[in-house]
Amino acid sequence: MDQVLALRVFVRIAESGAFGKAADTLNMPRPTVTKLVQDLESHLRVKLFQRSTRKVAVTEEGQAYYHRAVKLLADIDEMDTLFADARGAPRGRLRVDIGSSLANLILLPRLGAFRQQYPQIHLEVGVGDRHVDLIGDAVDCAIRGGELTDTSLVARHIASLDWGTYASADYIARRGTPSHPSALHGDHDVVGYFSSLSGRVMPLLFDRNGEHTEVDLRGRHGVFVNESTAHLTSLVSGLGVGQTFGFMARPWVDSGQLVRVLPEWTRPLHPLHIVFHRSRNQSARLRAFVDWVLELFAPYDCSGAEPE
Repeated sequence: MDQVLALRVFVRIAESGAFGKAADTLNMPRPTVTKLVQDLESHLRVKLFQRSTRKVAVTEEGQAYYHRAVKLLADIDEMDTLFADARGAPRGRLRVDIGSSLANLILLPRLGAFRQQYPQIHLEVGVGDRHVDLIGDAVDCAIRGGELTDTSLVARHIASLDWGTYASADYIARRGTPSHPSALHGDHDVVGYFSSLSGRVMPLLFDRNGEHTEVDLRGRHGVFVNESTAHLTSLVSGLGVGQTFGFMARPWVDSGQLVRVLPEWTRPLHPLHIVFHRSRNQSARLRAFVDWVLELFAPYDCSGAEPE
C-alpha cells in the first residue's frame, strides 16, 4: 500500500464527503480509491468512515486521524516546495477557479505567457460563475468578485472593476434612451442577472452625487441569465438594458454595437480577489500564479480612477 497516497485519498473523502467526488478530483478510478481506503483501515485496524447508500460520515477515530493526516501531508508538501524553490522551477498540478467573463476575456487569452514562464506547472482552469468549495473541490485558488465572507481564506486584492449601464444601438433605435433609472421600472426591457447558486435576481444600482436608487428586477418581464458572458451577449443582441463591467463592454462600445446609457449614474466598484486556503500558502506554484495574476489584472483596476 502506498500510504501517502492512501492518506491523500482519505483526506479528500473526508473533506468532500463522497468516494466518487474524491476519485474525480484526484483523477483516480473509483475502485482504486475504495481499495486504498480498505487497505488503510486494515492497516490501522479501525473504521475511518461510516458508509450508507446516501452519504459517507467520518468516524470518531477517523476525525482524530484526519487532523494528523492533514498536518503530515502539509509537511510533505512544504518539503517538496522547499526543494522546488531551491531548483527555481515550480512544478506540479494547480487547480484554479474563475468566472466566465474573467476567464474568456482576461485570463485565458494571456495564459500562454504564464505557461512559457512555468512550463512544469500543470494548470486546470475551472470556469463558471458559481462559487466553489476550495477544500471540497480540491481547488488551489479562485478569483472571486464581491465582498468576501469566508475568513478562513487568504485573500489578495487584484483589481476593482467599474460598471456601466448599456443597451445595443439597435435597441436604442427601437425603444429610445432612458433618461432616468426610474424608466427601467417599466418603460424599457431589461437584461438581468440571477445567481447560479441562490437563484436571487440582482438589482440594478445607481449613484449620482450622493443620490442612490435601486431598480428591483424581481417579478419583471425580460431576459435573465446566470452567466456573465451570456449576459453580455444578451445586451449586444438588443434584448434590453442592463449593467455590466466596463472592460467587457468597451470593445462593443468602440465598434458602435453597444451604447452606454445613463452615464452620469455610476455604481460602486466591484472588488476582485484571488483567494486560497492557508494550507496552500507555501506552495511555490501557487505563489508564482498569484504574482502573475496580480500583474495581469493591474491594468483593469479602477481604484482611485474615475470610470469611463
